[in-house]
Amino acid sequence: MRYVVLDTETTGLEAREGHRIIEIGCVEVIGRRLTGRHFHVYINPEREVDEGALAVHGISNEFLADKPLFRDVVEEFFEFIKGAELIIHNAAFDIGFINHEFARLKDRPQLGEVLDHCSVLDTLLMARERHPGQRNSLDALCKRYGVDNSGRELHGALLDAEILADVYLAMTGGQTSLSLAGQNGEGEGGNGPQVAEIRRLPADRPLTRVIRASEAELALHAARLAAVAKAAGGPALWQQLEQAAEDAAPTLH
Repeated sequence: MRYVVLDTETTGLEAREGHRIIEIGCVEVIGRRLTGRHFHVYINPEREVDEGALAVHGISNEFLADKPLFRDVVEEFFEFIKGAELIIHNAAFDIGFINHEFARLKDRPQLGEVLDHCSVLDTLLMARERHPGQRNSLDALCKRYGVDNSGRELHGALLDAEILADVYLAMTGGQTSLSLAGQNGEGEGGNGPQVAEIRRLPADRPLTRVIRASEAELALHAARLAAVAKAAGGPALWQQLEQAAEDAAPTLH
């Protein structure tokens, strides 16, 4: 599966109020590795940047004055994301702005909407499911999962996409260390449960040794399942799964 981690910066918060995209940053992930391929562009929005937005990303009107228009970069951008699963933090915001930009190009109806060409995974929704009641901003997730974002004084689309890629990989795979983040009283949740720090295992690590159960242990396991089945008045879940696997297995004739 090809993933593209995407972030945008904009002139303001609402596309329906005429705000526009001013920066797009994307990085490609295949096989849980950053490939080094990326797409990054600044865009002249043909309007002023709100002061509130400027305080967040620091991209000024003067800087954007000589940058290309969205219509000048849309084909390259579209080819980069087409067919991928997009990984976005707070996807509704970025997708809404991209769809708004696509809709402005009346001469290119084939662009349609993002979901016509890509699937989308929202890491904000994922984080809220995993960490209910806690802060789940990108900065908060970096702290929780041990991702270095020390170079992130202002928001920037490409930098944020690279950081989000690391956060996503940490959220979806890795090993929990024995030390718990927040044991020194600096955890985010205050009175909430402490969150384990996640460290990804290297891809070239030695294969994990498989230790199989002995005959005696298997006999104890079978006896325990029989006791559970007797108490429940029917097969235990483990037995049901084993039977389903046997039923689904191909037979030789």
